[in-house]
Amino acid sequence: MLTVRSLSRPGLEPTSFELAAGECIALRGPSGAGKTLLLRALADLDPSAGEVLLDGTPREKIPAPTWRRRVGYVPAEPGWWSERLGDHFQDWNAQAGPARRLQVSPSAAERRVSQLSTGERQRLALLRALEHRPDVLLLDEPTGPLDEDSTAAVESMLREKRDNGLALFWVTHDKRQAERIADRQFWIDRGRLREALRDGTGREEAAPQR
Repeated sequence: MLTVRSLSRPGLEPTSFELAAGECIALRGPSGAGKTLLLRALADLDPSAGEVLLDGTPREKIPAPTWRRRVGYVPAEPGWWSERLGDHFQDWNAQAGPARRLQVSPSAAERRVSQLSTGERQRLALLRALEHRPDVLLLDEPTGPLDEDSTAAVESMLREKRDNGLALFWVTHDKRQAERIADRQFWIDRGRLREALRDGTGREEAAPQR
């Protein structure tokens, strides 16, 4: 379980929530509202205040490389440190099957990153994160540049990972996608996070944070 207590940083008001194993929280909100700021704070990529715990262990007691492996982060614009795609994977042969599922040819390992489409890079960044077998995966618009079929392939794979205990914190602008994938939905605006509940008419309303 990921436990967040009064997490804050510039642009993000104190935020608290829990994310259980196998659960998916979808986060929506307008551009510039603080979605990426929150993900980067959870991933320990930017300085922040408050507490973040994984299975009861405070983040500061977990070595940073271990934290970033167990709490994986797939940004909207993934970074690549080598021009050859295969250099980014520990065992590309083991990724051939998952790559096919995501409609990426296994031969992509020999290609240059600059030759890949935006959608291919996004799907391959997801595979790269999953290769480390994280406990929690932070996703910043993972299907934003994808077509309908590729989006369905990503959602299907992540649904299976959830069945095996992977927890997802998934940023999306697509309300219909949020309804498909999430157990709970959160809304953020001007750095204030709220859980989106439904009233008796089916309309969304924000629950105050405790």
